[in-house]
Amino acid sequence: MRRLILIVLIAAAACTPVQWARKDTTPEQFGQDLGYCRQEAWREAQWRSSLFLNRYVVPFSAFGAPFGDAYIDESRLTAFCMRAKGYELVPLKPET
Repeated sequence: MRRLILIVLIAAAACTPVQWARKDTTPEQFGQDLGYCRQEAWREAQWRSSLFLNRYVVPFSAFGAPFGDAYIDESRLTAFCMRAKGYELVPLKPET
């Protein structure tokens, strides 16, 4: 029974919507920062994936590319950039 409760709590926490936030930022500045980070992350992920271009690898398998999927890499790089700019992922407050 305790395991079931723990699993339910972990699943509920994993489904909590989050957003990037920083106290001293206007919505316009947030949009510019997020756009910049996404663009730079996309560029870096594409550059990395082109270095390891191999037509004989099978994606999403044990024989996949050494850096994995470019989309996952892009997401990780975007998060790194936003944290470097001082943003944090915080739970989204429900509208009342």
